[in-house]
Amino acid sequence: MDSSEMTGDGLLQVLATLANPHRLRVLAALTQERDYVSQLARELGISRALLQVHLRKLEAAGLVKSAIEVSDDGKAMKFYEVTPFDVHLTPGAIRIAVRTLGTDSDAEVAAP
Repeated sequence: MDSSEMTGDGLLQVLATLANPHRLRVLAALTQERDYVSQLARELGISRALLQVHLRKLEAAGLVKSAIEVSDDGKAMKFYEVTPFDVHLTPGAIRIAVRTLGTDSDAEVAAP
C-alpha cells in the first residue's frame, strides 16, 4: 500500500487504526517475523481475544494479512504478517486525500 494510491477514506482508516498503542505494538512485533495468534498474544502479554480484535482492525486497514496453516499435528493456526505499506503524511498528501473523502467521512472514524 502506497499513500499516493490511498483515498481520503483509506487514509482516515489507516490513521485511526494506528492511533492505538496496542496496534502499534502488534505491528512492531510482526515486523520481526510473521507469527500466529497464540504465540503473538504471549509475546505481547495480552489475551488472544483482545489481540484478535486488534488484528482484525489492522487487516481491515490493509496493514497486515493473514493465512491459515495446518500444523503437523493437524491444528489450524492463523498466521499474520505485515503488509508492505508506505504512508507519507504531508500537507500535499492531505490536500489530495481530502478530494476523495466520501460523504460518510464527516462522522468520526471509530477505532477503539
